[in-house]
Amino acid sequence: MKFIIALENKLEAVKNAALSCLKKKEGQNTVEYILMLGVVVGIALLVGTLVKKMMPEVFDSIKAKILGGVNSIE
Repeated sequence: MKFIIALENKLEAVKNAALSCLKKKEGQNTVEYILMLGVVVGIALLVGTLVKKMMPEVFDSIKAKILGGVNSIE
């Protein structure tokens, strides 16, 4: 009988510890969002630079089409 009571006490302690961990959960603050934004912008710039170096003729073709469209409007 003492074993069952001790086991129930242990289970209650584990349950209370788990609930306290869930209650202490904190949200992200502004600094973390700014850091994430900086990482995303950095990755986007890096990928853009690599793509531009790998495919310059594609960018030149797009530029020519855009300029051709603008010139035909004028």
